[in-house]
Amino acid sequence: MDGKGRAIDNIFIERLWRSVKYEYIYINPPVDGLELYRGLKNWFTDYNTVRRHKSLQGEVPATVYHAAKRQTPEAA
Repeated sequence: MDGKGRAIDNIFIERLWRSVKYEYIYINPPVDGLELYRGLKNWFTDYNTVRRHKSLQGEVPATVYHAAKRQTPEAA
């Protein structure tokens, strides 16, 4: 990141939590912690393995991550 205390350092995580709140929590308010845990687990699984992302040229994050991981040479 650019430096300590810079406002743009948080933009990615802030955008992620905004998506979580607007797409899951506000639509399906959980009754208890267990329901929240299961719902968030399902939401993040869908977000990373099913949902296509415009910033990744329509690819799924898990596919992009695993492709990059295969291309990186292993440390000896």
